Amino acid sequence: MNWQEMMVQFAGGLGLFLFSIKYMGDGLQKWAGDRLRDVLDRYTTNPLSGVLVGIIVTILLHSSAATAIITVGLVSAGFLTLRQSIGVIMGANVGTTLTAFLIGFNLGNYAYILVAVGALSIYFVRTPLFQNIGQLLFGLGGMFIGLDLMSNGMAPLANLNSFVEWSMKISEFPLFGVLIGIMSTFIVQSSSVTVGILQGMFDEGMLPIHTALPILFGENIGTTLTVILASIGTTVMARRTAVTHLLFNLIGTVVFLTFVNFFTLYLEWLMNIFNLQPRMVIAFAHGSFNIGNVMLQLPFIGVMVWLVTKVVPGEDSTVQIRASQLDEQFISASPSIAIGQAKEEVVRMGDYSIEGLKKTWAYFETFDRQVGNEALKIEEVINSMDRKITDYLIRVSSQSLSDTDSARHHVLLENIRDIERIGDHFENIVELIDDIVANRVQFSAIAKQELAEMYELVLQNVEAALYVLNTNDYKDIEQIEKREEQIDQLERVLRKKHIHRLNKGLCTAYSGIIFTDIMSNLERIGDHAVNLTESTLQK
Repeated sequence: MNWQEMMVQFAGGLGLFLFSIKYMGDGLQKWAGDRLRDVLDRYTTNPLSGVLVGIIVTILLHSSAATAIITVGLVSAGFLTLRQSIGVIMGANVGTTLTAFLIGFNLGNYAYILVAVGALSIYFVRTPLFQNIGQLLFGLGGMFIGLDLMSNGMAPLANLNSFVEWSMKISEFPLFGVLIGIMSTFIVQSSSVTVGILQGMFDEGMLPIHTALPILFGENIGTTLTVILASIGTTVMARRTAVTHLLFNLIGTVVFLTFVNFFTLYLEWLMNIFNLQPRMVIAFAHGSFNIGNVMLQLPFIGVMVWLVTKVVPGEDSTVQIRASQLDEQFISASPSIAIGQAKEEVVRMGDYSIEGLKKTWAYFETFDRQVGNEALKIEEVINSMDRKITDYLIRVSSQSLSDTDSARHHVLLENIRDIERIGDHFENIVELIDDIVANRVQFSAIAKQELAEMYELVLQNVEAALYVLNTNDYKDIEQIEKREEQIDQLERVLRKKHIHRLNKGLCTAYSGIIFTDIMSNLERIGDHAVNLTESTLQK
C-alpha cells in the first residue's frame, strides 16, 4: 500500500468514524429525551450526585465537551453554582470513557449487521423509539467500520524506521506525547475520536504502552480547550467552570505522569489477569485515569473553587435562581406557610422580569450582543422558576386548604402565568432587535423616541404592579389603570404615525413591521402588569 492509498483510507475511515460517533450520540439523546438541562439543574445538589449526573448525561450526549459546555451555560445563567458544576465536570470525564470501552469490546465482526439492523429500523419502522435505537445501532456499527479502515490504513507505518524513532522519542520525552494528544484532540474536537485512533494504533502494534499513555493523558486535556473557547464572553463564574475542567485534567496528567511506571505495571497486571485485548487495555487505561482522577480530587473541591477564583478573578454578576424559599417540609406540615414561601419566590420571579425588561431595552439602545444574551438568560431563569413554583403549588393543592389559603393559592398561579408571559414578550423583543442588527434596519430618531416613551410607561406599570403584589399596598391602583389607558392610547397614536411615515416614504416596510411588533409586545407586557394587579385584588 503506497502513501496515497494509506492517506485516503485513513481519511475515509476518520470521516466515517466522526460521523458515526455524532450520529450515535444524536440517537442516544433522542432516546433519552430532551430534558438533559433539567437533569443537570435538578440532581446536582452536592458534588457526588453531580459526578453521577455528569456520567449519565455524558453517556447520553456521547461527549464530555458537550456536557461541560452545557454546564458552563447553566452556571452562566445561574442554574448551577461553581461548586456543583465541578462534580458534573468530573463525572463528564468518566462518562466519556464509554466509547473507549465499546471499541474495546471489538465488535467489528458484527459491525455490518449493526449497520443493517440500524438502517432497517430507521427506514422501515415508524415508531420513534425504534428509529432512535436504529440510529444508535447504525452509528455504533459505522464507528467500528471506520475504526477498522483507519487501523488498516495506518498499519504499514509500524514497519517504517522513522515512525519507530518517533515513537521512541515520545517514550523518552513524555511531555511531547502529551502535546501530541492535546493538539490532535483540539483539531478533531473529540477525545472519543482520538482515543479510538490511539486504540487502533495500539492494536496494530504501532505504539508500546509507555508511548501511548502520555498521548492518552494529553487527549484528556485537549478536550477542555473546546470548553475554554465556549466560555469566552460569558460570566466570570462560567469561565471559572471552564478553567476547572482544564485544571482537573492538568492535575491528573501531572500525577499520572509522575507515577506512570506504576500505572504501566497496573495495566500489565490487568492484561495478565483478564487476558485483555489491546484495544481494551487502552479503554481500561482511559477509564482508570479518569476514575482515579475523580477519586483523587473530589475531596478537594473546596480547594479547587478557591484556586480557580484566584486564577479567574473578578466580581460575578450571575444570579442564583434556585428556589431557596420552597421548603418541601412545609407542604404537609403547614400549607399556609408553604404558600407564603411560594409568594416570596413569585416576587423574586417578578424582580427578574423587571431586570429582563431593562436589559432588553438596553440592548435596543446599544445593540450590544452581550446585553441581549443576558436578557435571554433571565428569560430562562423565569421559565425555570415558573416550573419549580408551579410544581410546588400543585403539591400544596393536594393538602386541605382554608378558603383564604385557597384564594391565595389561585392568585399566585395567576401571577406566575402573567410574569412568565412578560418574559416571553421581552424575549420576542430581543429577537426583533436581533433582526434589526442582522439586517441593518434603521429607525428614525422620532421612532426610537416614541418606542422609548411607551417602554417607560410599561416599565413603570410592571414595577408598580409587582410592588402591589409584594406589599398588598393598593394606593397606586388608580395610577396603574391610568397608565394602562395611556399605553393603549399611545399604541393607537403610534400606529397612525407609523402609517403616515410609511406613506411618505420616511421608513421602509420591513422597519415598520419590526416597529409595530416591538410596540405590540410592549403593549402586551402592559396588559400583563394590569392582570397582576387585578388578580392580587381578588385575594
